[in-house]
Amino acid sequence: MEVKLWNDKRERELLESYADLYAIIRATEKLERAYVRDLVSAADYETECLKLISQFNSLSSSLAGVVTIPRFVQAYRLDCPAALNRLLQSGVPATVELRAAASASSSGPASTAASATAIAQCVQSFITAMDAVKLNMLANDQVRPLLQELSTSMARLGPMLPPDFEGKVKVNEWLAKLHKMGAADELTEQQARQLNFDLDSAYAAFMAALPSAGI
Repeated sequence: MEVKLWNDKRERELLESYADLYAIIRATEKLERAYVRDLVSAADYETECLKLISQFNSLSSSLAGVVTIPRFVQAYRLDCPAALNRLLQSGVPATVELRAAASASSSGPASTAASATAIAQCVQSFITAMDAVKLNMLANDQVRPLLQELSTSMARLGPMLPPDFEGKVKVNEWLAKLHKMGAADELTEQQARQLNFDLDSAYAAFMAALPSAGI
């Protein structure tokens, strides 16, 4: 007798999303353990971790209202403490946390946590904005709030990023363009491609601006 795993397309898509979420959490756990054991380079770890965090954020957002992550973890008996810490608590790779701590060390321990938080928020703002463009969220009222949040996140870093920092300049230029557009106006394919390129370049410059912290 054939056993059906779903009754309709909606149930099938939900189960596929559950499978993807399960895989992301397990993959993050394995990546965290590999990094701690020095089985993967810091550069490769950071690249893969950022990808998993981005995928997790996108998927968990789409499942909001359907299932909470703690309930999902409990239901499927996921024993992945390192992954849950990285995905739910930290939100950025361990390498980024190390650089954040190094960047704040010169100002004393009291400011380290605050600076680390500001850098983590900026990383998240970059990832969110880049993901939105890649997902073709190109309407002005979709893109502009994300770029505004990114601009604010960079501003919170104060002297860590100079006024002429590439990321600040590019994001402000895009905000000026979007300000002249209507809420429902969408970026053209060419504009979307340029924005994606500018965000990628700005993010690379941002990461390069952080201290290496010996990693």
